Amino acid sequence: MKERKGARSIKDIPIDILNSLNRGELETVNLTEWLAVDQKMLLEHLLTEHNRKEYYIPLVEKISRLKKQTVNTVNEAIGTGILELSAKHNDHEIISVILKHPADLIRCWSAYTIGRNDQVTIEEMLEQIRELAADKHFGVREISWMAVRPAIAKNLSESLSILTDWTKAEDDHIRRFASESTRPRGVWCAHIEELKQNPESGLIILEPLRSDPSKYVQDSVGNWLNDASKSQPVWVKKYL
Repeated sequence: MKERKGARSIKDIPIDILNSLNRGELETVNLTEWLAVDQKMLLEHLLTEHNRKEYYIPLVEKISRLKKQTVNTVNEAIGTGILELSAKHNDHEIISVILKHPADLIRCWSAYTIGRNDQVTIEEMLEQIRELAADKHFGVREISWMAVRPAIAKNLSESLSILTDWTKAEDDHIRRFASESTRPRGVWCAHIEELKQNPESGLIILEPLRSDPSKYVQDSVGNWLNDASKSQPVWVKKYL
């Protein structure tokens, strides 16, 4: 099953595969599977397995209050909810459990326990998210930068300084995070106004990655510049 390519539509996912995904026994292998997982069912299995059934109702109630329930909004609601419950019950173990869980969507929840924790510095937050930024799964990597992006925007100068070192990492996932997390506009996220108006602030990230050997990183840099061109086209033309 590890070598499966995944169905092209949700209706074509074999029932045994879908059941295993919903129990957290398998990772998703493509976007179709990722969208198909019933996160409430996955959550129930996780909490039952780890003797925390009492967390289920407050987490489901948090989901029910969402104006729009998408994979990303539910993901964030569960992650922030677990962060709140872990603090309330002094339960550090559940944070460790989801960080190392074999199911990718559960590791995605973990990203929000890091990125929405206002009790840590931006330096500590980025250090904690680094493991997920290098995750082998595409979904976890995307959620990792989305989860910490508000904190990056709030602490932009310090974040850019820290992420400059990430541009030198051997792992192209880490290098790509430095670019993707600081895009002026980005996808499915709030814009960073300072970088929209003053994209030159991002040169300490862009310059080391400009000729990166990884296409994965190159594409992110290209998207960064495309974002900047929407508000500062002249600057981007001069830079290119």
